[in-house]
Amino acid sequence: MFRDGKQVGFVPTMGALHDGHVSLVRHALRENTDVFVSIYVNPTQFGVNEDLDKYPKTWETDMQKLLEVKEEFREASGKGMAGNICGILAPTTKVMYPVMPPSSEIDGEGSFVTITPIGRWLEGASRPVFFRGVATVCMKLFNIVQPDRVYFGQKDVQQSVLIRRMVKDFHIPTEVRVIPTSRESDGLAMSSRNVYLGKRRRKDASVLSRALLRAQDAYNQGELSASAIRHAAFEVFDQLMEKRDGAYWGCQKVEIDYIALTRPDDMTSIEDEQSINPSEGAILSAAIKVWPVTDPQSEEERNQISVRLIDNVILESKTVQ
Repeated sequence: MFRDGKQVGFVPTMGALHDGHVSLVRHALRENTDVFVSIYVNPTQFGVNEDLDKYPKTWETDMQKLLEVKEEFREASGKGMAGNICGILAPTTKVMYPVMPPSSEIDGEGSFVTITPIGRWLEGASRPVFFRGVATVCMKLFNIVQPDRVYFGQKDVQQSVLIRRMVKDFHIPTEVRVIPTSRESDGLAMSSRNVYLGKRRRKDASVLSRALLRAQDAYNQGELSASAIRHAAFEVFDQLMEKRDGAYWGCQKVEIDYIALTRPDDMTSIEDEQSINPSEGAILSAAIKVWPVTDPQSEEERNQISVRLIDNVILESKTVQ
C-alpha cells in the first residue's frame, strides 16, 4: 500500500540482533522510505519444554546496532536516496495476546493461525507448535504495522515459505522479501542461538554448513539424484566426525534431525528415488542438535544446554537445454 509516496518496510525480530538482522534492516532501508523493526520474543512458537526463558535478551546492544545503521543511512536518507528507521515496536505479551494468555500446548485454547500442511513438516514435525506460533504472531504484527514489504532471512527458509503462503491465502497486501543467509567466518549461519555454543562446540557445529555446501556443489556440477545429493551432505559428517551409536561425536554428541530435499514453492519432499527437476531447483535444508560437551572444562561449559541449529542452501533452477 502507498501512503503519499511513502513505502513501509518491516523487519520482525525476537531481538538478540546480529549482523544477519542488520542485513535485513539495510535491505529494508534501501527499498522503503519508512522502516519499522519489531523486537518481541513470541511465547507461542516455543513448546512447553523449550528454552523460552533462556532466549537471549539484549535490549541495549540491540538499540545500539539499530542506531548505528540508522546513522549509516541518515545522509543518504536526507538526499532522498534511502529510508529511515521510524520506529521500534516492542510490545508486551498482553498487547499481542489481549484476550487471554497465550498457550504453548498443542491443543491449547486461543486464537491461532495455522498453515498446513507446510507447518507440519521438517521443523514442524520436531516442534509441533512452532509454525502455529510464527504464523499467529506474524499475522498480528502485519495487522499492526501494515507494511508494504516484510523482510526475512533465508536461514529460516521454511518459515519464509510458510509466511508467503499465509500472505497469499489471506490476501495480505504485503510483499515477502527473503534475503540470503548471513554467515560467520567459519560458515555457520548467523543465529541468536549461536551464543549458546561456546568455543569448542562451534567447531563441530560448523560441519553443518560444510555438509550443505558440499551437496550444493554436487548439484552445481550436474548431480540431480536426490539420494546422491543427500549422501554428499552425510558424507561430510562421516569424514569429519566420529560416528557411533547412530550419532556423530567431536567434543560432544551431534544428532542429525534431518537432511531434506524439498520443492521450493511448497517444501513438499523430493524422495531419494526421485530426481530434482533442474528447471525448478530445490531447497536442501537440515537440522542438528548439539549436546553439551562431554568433558566440561569451565563454568560456561558446565552450564551448557543443548542447541538446535538449522541451515539450508538453495539449489537454483537451471535452464534446460
